[in-house]
This record gives sequence, C-alpha cells and structure tokens, in this order.
Amino acid sequence: MVKRGTRYATAQALVVEDREYEPRDAVALAKQTATAKFDETVELHMKTGADPRHSEQMVRGVTVLPHGVGKQVRVAVFTQGEAVSAAEKAGADFVGGDDLIQKVQGGWVDFDVSIATPDMMGKVGKLGPILGRRGLMPNPRAGTVVQPAAIAGAIDEAKKGRIEFRLDRTALIHVPIGKASFEDQQLLDNLTAVVENIVRARPSSIKGQYIRSAYLSTTMGPSIPMNVASTVELKVE
Repeated sequence: MVKRGTRYATAQALVVEDREYEPRDAVALAKQTATAKFDETVELHMKTGADPRHSEQMVRGVTVLPHGVGKQVRVAVFTQGEAVSAAEKAGADFVGGDDLIQKVQGGWVDFDVSIATPDMMGKVGKLGPILGRRGLMPNPRAGTVVQPAAIAGAIDEAKKGRIEFRLDRTALIHVPIGKASFEDQQLLDNLTAVVENIVRARPSSIKGQYIRSAYLSTTMGPSIPMNVASTVELKVE
C-alpha cells in the first residue's frame, strides 16, 4: 500500500466517501485539494467501455480549451521552403527541416506540440521512437499534419490551448483541463469542451455504456468521482 503524507490525507478527507459530485462541485473541490507549493494541473480521467485491442474502438480527438492550459505552449514545426517563413510569422517557437530533425535525433525535445507539413512526414516518421512515447508525434487525425496554407491556424490553436485526447491500453482517457489557479467557471468551461468532444468521438462499434466513470484530480491531490450522467450531459453554450 502506498504511504501518503499528511498533506494528502488532509485533502483526501475533503472528499466525501461514496459521493458522486456534480461537475461544478467537483471543480470547486479540486481547487480546494490543490495544496502543493506549485500551481497544480487539474486533470480529467474517464473510464470507457471501449476495447483498446480493437482499432475500430479507438477513441481519439482534439479540443481547444476556451481558457487554455495555463502555461506557455512551445510549438515546433517541421517544414521546408516557403512554409518556414509562414510558420515563423505565425509564432512557432522552433521551425526547421532536416536540421530540426537531426536536433531531435540527438535527444532534444524541448517543446510541447509538434506540427509538420505532409512533405516532411517521410523524414519525421523516423522520429517515432523519440516523439511517439512522449505524445509529440505529428498525426493527421490530431490535426498536427497540415498543408502549408493551414500552418498559421494550427499554430494559433496550439498556442491557445489545443489538446489531444486518446484512449490508453486500459480503456482510460486522461487529459488536463487547466490549472488550480483558474477560476471555477474557467475550469468548468474547459471541462465542458473536453467532455463534449470525447462524447462526440464515440466509435459506433462500442456497445453498451460508453463512459463508465469520470474523475477529477490535481497533480498531487486525490481523485474526485463525478456523476457520470451529469458529466456526459455537459454542453458548450
């Protein structure tokens, strides 16, 4: 059994046993349990009825958080030719072709989001072992492999708080929704945007209950169970 400290035990005591919180109440409680000396990230965890062994049941998508993720997002763009200038003008932090690829191959991954143009994917694909395990690999389904004309928009979304969600091997989805320092309504707005997109991304091949449980937690705080019915009904107004 994992031994917890006094700070965690105090936070855990705030969570009423066997209670499923309404989303708004869960957000407020999550902020109360965030007592670390740094600004903790608030995370959503959802257990689904999907079977990750079947590709047709993979749940994956993207969401632009209305109030961002609470940190500066560093964007790297793999491209060449005229698109280099477009990416730089759009505010990308790092832009390059073969030179940027070589830098990553050397172990450098000091960025949060990577975007690539299709003409670079043959080379960027070789970075799979490095970028893949960090969730940084450009992917067309995630909107991070884009035509040169769409680079500016992709960078703008990434900077504003565009996040990706996907099913893991245990049928869970984990996604950040902001920082504990956010206002309650900001976190609720971000939560709503994420939930609505996860619900919309339900594969037709999943039978029975899609979302089986939902929890909020902070980086160092306890899990707060949410009422599933109320959570999946969240809609962006």
